[in-house]
Amino acid sequence: MFEEPVEPRAFNRGALSETIHEDLEIYGVAELEERIEALQAEITRTKAQLDKKRAGRDAANALFGRLD
Repeated sequence: MFEEPVEPRAFNRGALSETIHEDLEIYGVAELEERIEALQAEITRTKAQLDKKRAGRDAANALFGRLD
């Protein structure tokens, strides 16, 4: 049985925009280090998903020809 493909969602910049523009003066050193670790983990997670999607696209392109 095949699953229906999930439609890509439009990127919601709201939360990211809030994070980027947040006042960092209110945080101490430990909180800023924690923030960096969390952001780096999210970057790693996002890159892994991007690599997975690119690999799937490349496999489809190899099988069926260029799709984009």
